[in-house]
Amino acid sequence: MLKFVNTGVVFQEIPDETTLSINISNCPCHCPGCHSQYLAEDIGEPLSEDALDQLVDEYGKDITCIAFMGGDADPEYVNRLACYIHSAYPQFAVAWYSGRIRVSSLVNKADFDYIKIGPYIAHLGALKSKTTNQRLYKRQPDGTFVDITSRFWK
Repeated sequence: MLKFVNTGVVFQEIPDETTLSINISNCPCHCPGCHSQYLAEDIGEPLSEDALDQLVDEYGKDITCIAFMGGDADPEYVNRLACYIHSAYPQFAVAWYSGRIRVSSLVNKADFDYIKIGPYIAHLGALKSKTTNQRLYKRQPDGTFVDITSRFWK
């Protein structure tokens, strides 16, 4: 089971969304220069459907999207939670920030509205850098995904 350490309502992670960001621990990626190195530790509270229900009770009136920040230790479980959100709370978009270079074959991308992939590589920069290796994709009505990374560039 995945664990989460903290949450926050954020405006910059997903364009045009007010996002409940859920920081998941036990990250296996260990990106050099990661700004959240504490998330590599196995810490926090279990991330379950009940935990999601509690978060929605607390933040649901203030958000339009729920984003899983990490979860690469168990992508199949992240996918299960995304399905739960779409089923129980269809009003919310679901996003996943993965540090991997591609989406796991255990994941059904159609269960997500947004997917960010790519490890943090310091000299390439984060999403706001035009040289970043990271990419944010948005699912279109026809099920395809389009790269919207350029929306972060000023």
